[in-house]
Amino acid sequence: MNNSEQFLKEQICDIGKRMYMKDMGAANDGNISIKISENSFLCTPTGVSKGFMTPDMICKINSQGEVIEENLLNTKPSSEIKMHLRVYQERPDVTAVVHAHPLYATAFAICGIPLNKQIMPESTIFLGEVPIAEYGTPSTEELPNSIVPYLQNHDAILLANHGALTCGIDLMSAYFKMESMEFYAKLLYLTSVIGEPKELTNEQVTTLVHLREKKFKVPGRFPDLGIHD
Repeated sequence: MNNSEQFLKEQICDIGKRMYMKDMGAANDGNISIKISENSFLCTPTGVSKGFMTPDMICKINSQGEVIEENLLNTKPSSEIKMHLRVYQERPDVTAVVHAHPLYATAFAICGIPLNKQIMPESTIFLGEVPIAEYGTPSTEELPNSIVPYLQNHDAILLANHGALTCGIDLMSAYFKMESMEFYAKLLYLTSVIGEPKELTNEQVTTLVHLREKKFKVPGRFPDLGIHD
């Protein structure tokens, strides 16, 4: 194992701890992966809490989800790695995927409510909106199939009655989108409790989209927000 892979394993563990501490999954929930070559990936193991992982638990697999390098603990990848591999197949620009059960975002997913109100510049610029993929049974092909319709235009997707998925050009990019999505969901919930969230105008949203494309040059995919007069 080279130093680069060791660093990535440590980074996966650090992100897992952050997710666990931020109520993005109880017990063994969630999984994280990164593409390290055309046919090799590092991913979190099954049956292990993301808050208690160590680098020697991280699995190395191929594009079929098969372990290609045993570790000392002989851990196995999560059955939900199928969803990650489908993202890499559909999106060559993606090198990292995060799946979690963030509390507020998952509540929206369970209620069937997408995160599509433009209430804050940061969420408009970095997420646009977050759709909900149809329910798919975990560990089956239903789950990866459910996200395919949304992958070309979104880097963040809610999973009906399940959780959420984000992807990015590296591990931190994918994780920060998950964190940003959860913050967005929490704001939508809190503002709905307080009153009626005041949304940005079409003109304001258009300006933000322009800034995203021309000034900030945010990588990844961005949905058409359907701005109209």
